[in-house]
Amino acid sequence: MDEQKKGIGRGELIALIVSSCIGTGIFGITSDVAAAAAPGPALLAWIFVGIGFLMLVLSLNNLSEKRPDLTSGIFSYAGAGFGPLGEFISGWSYWLSAWLGNIAFATMLMSSIGTFFPTFKGGQNLPSIIIAIIFCWLLTILVNNGVESASFVNMIGTICKVLPLVIFIIMMVVCFKAGMFTADFWGRVANNASRGTTTGSVWEQMKGTLMTLIWVFIGVEGASVMASRAKSLTAAREASLISFGLLVVIYVLISILPYGALTRAELAGMGQPAIGHVLQATVGSWGSILINVGLIISTIVSWLSWTMLPAETTMLVADDKAMPKIWGKVNAKKAPTTSLMITAVLQTIFLFSLLFTDKAYEFAYSLCSAAILFSYLFVGLYQMKYSSAHQEWGQFTIGLLSAAFIFACMFLAGWQEVLLVSISFIPGFYIYYLACKENDRKVTTAEKWTMALILILSIIAIWLVANGTIAIS
Repeated sequence: MDEQKKGIGRGELIALIVSSCIGTGIFGITSDVAAAAAPGPALLAWIFVGIGFLMLVLSLNNLSEKRPDLTSGIFSYAGAGFGPLGEFISGWSYWLSAWLGNIAFATMLMSSIGTFFPTFKGGQNLPSIIIAIIFCWLLTILVNNGVESASFVNMIGTICKVLPLVIFIIMMVVCFKAGMFTADFWGRVANNASRGTTTGSVWEQMKGTLMTLIWVFIGVEGASVMASRAKSLTAAREASLISFGLLVVIYVLISILPYGALTRAELAGMGQPAIGHVLQATVGSWGSILINVGLIISTIVSWLSWTMLPAETTMLVADDKAMPKIWGKVNAKKAPTTSLMITAVLQTIFLFSLLFTDKAYEFAYSLCSAAILFSYLFVGLYQMKYSSAHQEWGQFTIGLLSAAFIFACMFLAGWQEVLLVSISFIPGFYIYYLACKENDRKVTTAEKWTMALILILSIIAIWLVANGTIAIS
C-alpha cells in the first residue's frame, strides 16, 4: 500500500534531484567535454553514460516498489543484500561523496564571486575560505531547522538557477551552424595540443569524458535517499524518472550545441565557467555576467541539497544499526543534528586544505565521483540478487547492466580516485566496530576478510601517493 503522508511532494523531489545534479559541473561541462572529445564521440559517451544511469534509476525504482520495507533506500539495499557491513560501506561512501562535493562547490562558488569581488579571485585564498565556512554553517543551520522546509527553499532556488541555462540553450540554437558542427565530427583532424584539445580513437575520446559525465549525474538517486520523507513511494519513483529525463536533455544540449557555434579548440580553451565564456564570445559580455550570477545561485542551492543528503545518509544507516546511534540522533524538528554538526566540522577543517593545493576543485569532485560509485555498485548487485531469487530475469538484466556500467567507470575513469577513497575506511571501519559493539553484534569472519581486503587497498593507495604515482595536489 502506497500510503500518503505529510512530507516532500513529487515537485519538490524533482527540484531536489535536479538541483543536486545541476551544480557547478554543468557550468564547466562545455570545455571539459570539448577538451576530451569531438561531437561524435561526445554523443556516444552520452549514450553510454545515459544508458548506464538509466539502468541505475530503473533498479532503484524496482527495488523501492518490491522492497518498500527497506525505508533507508540505497543504503538498506546494500544491507539487505550483503549485511550490515555492506550497508555501512554504501552509506559511508555516500556520506563521504556528499561532503566532498560541498568542498568542490565552495571552491567554485568563491571563484565565481571573485569575478565581481577581486578579494576572492581564484577561490582558494584565506578570505574565500572564511566566507565558504560561513556559508557551510548557515546552510547547516537551515537544514537543522527542518529538512522538509529546506526542500521548499531548494525548489524555489532551482527555478532561479535553471533560467540562465535555458537562455544559454536558446542562444546556442540561434547561433548553431551545421557546417561547423560536422567539420570534425569524429575528431580525426589533428588538433593543436597547446589549445587544450587531444586526439585519439573514438573510444579514447569517449573514455576521456567519463569522469566529467559521472560528476554531473551525481544526485540522480536523491529521491531514493529522501524516500522516507516523501509523501509517497510513488511520488519518489515518478520524481526519479522525470528528473532523469530532464537532466539528460539539459546536459546533452548544453555540452553538444556549442560545437555548432565555436570550434572545438575554442571551446576547450575557454576559462571557467566555460558556458559564460561561450556566451561572451557569441552574444557579448552580458552573457558572462548572466552565467556567473546563475553559477552563484546554482552552487548555493546545490550546496543546500548536499547538506541535506549526507546528514540523511548517516541518520538512515544509524537507524539500521550499521553506524553508532549518535549519528542518527535527531532534534525536535526531526533533523539529524549530530550528523549535521559532525559533517560541518569536517568540511570546515577540509576547507583549509584549499590553501595547500592548486587543483582543489578537480581533486574534490574526482573523489566525490569515485566515492559514490561504491554506493551505486551495491544497488546493481542487490537488484541482481533479488531478481535472481524471484526469477525476474528482465530486472536481473537491468541490475547486471547497472553493475557492469559502474565497474567500467571505476576502472576506466577513476581507479586512482577509487584507491584514495579506500583510505577513508581506515577510520571508517573503527566507527563500524563501535556500532557492532554498541548493538552487541560480532564482526563476522566474512566481514573481517572484506575489511582486510579494503585496508590492503588503502595501504597500496598510501604507498602510491608517497612515491608520486597518485598526485593529490
